[in-house]
Amino acid sequence: MSDVIGSRAAPPTAATPEIDLEELARMRRRRLERVAAWVLPALVMAAMLWGWDWMVRAYAIPHYILPGPGRVADTLVTEWPSLAASLMITLKTTFLALSLAILLGGGLAVLFSVSRWAELSFFPYAVILQVTPVIAIAPLIFIYVSDVNLGLFIIEEKLVGLLICAWLVTFFPILSNTTLGLNSADHNLRDLFRIYGASRWQTLWYLQMPAAMPYFLGGLRIAGGLALIGAIVAEFVAGTGGTGSGLAFRILEASYRLQVPKMFAALILIAVTGILIFAATSLISHLVLRRWHESAVRRDR
Repeated sequence: MSDVIGSRAAPPTAATPEIDLEELARMRRRRLERVAAWVLPALVMAAMLWGWDWMVRAYAIPHYILPGPGRVADTLVTEWPSLAASLMITLKTTFLALSLAILLGGGLAVLFSVSRWAELSFFPYAVILQVTPVIAIAPLIFIYVSDVNLGLFIIEEKLVGLLICAWLVTFFPILSNTTLGLNSADHNLRDLFRIYGASRWQTLWYLQMPAAMPYFLGGLRIAGGLALIGAIVAEFVAGTGGTGSGLAFRILEASYRLQVPKMFAALILIAVTGILIFAATSLISHLVLRRWHESAVRRDR
């Protein structure tokens, strides 16, 4: 009996962990995608800059027609004081217009959700404002607006016109997406709220607003870029009238003086600003939705 017992293999002292090859493959793929998300755009940008510089050198293109990337970078450094001041003015207009779009567009969307008559009465006019080119009505806006006195401070006439133009471009995505989200709440859940005696505002706060949050954040990502576009377009209109100091005015000023490198430098600042606005709004959307909404929850492929 003892021989039989002694002949048995001793149990392992520590369990050997099993390696999930499929999980390892997913981890490697995710790691590769994280690296590629930064490396591939950088490689494409480097190739574009190299091709740009090569074309300028190979064909001896004058800098007042097409400056090389090196000259544009030097201009960005030397002209930074004036460009930075203009950038701050453009950012001020952009973020004020975006804030007004969130307040007014979101407020109108809530009004439309609680009053069908209000939606039928005012939504067509919101569509008309959206489809009307802002550059066509901007001259009229600058003619009719005046200084706005808010008590503590006065908004100058020029800034009021810029804000109106940028707001006209910006508010419709907020209004449209938020209205769609508020109306997309599950009707079965609405009936359940009604059965349990929830008021209209309780249904709005606890059901419709959470359902509308992804739509609102999607509209915010669109509106962020449109606010910058609206501010630039308004500055172009104001600049042609001899007033203005934003980035669009700097582009006009440089074009009049054939300072093409300065025009490229201002364009680069506008593009980088738009990218940062989109990145910021996308980060806000991810942080708000990452724990509960399917669009932001990470899934294994």
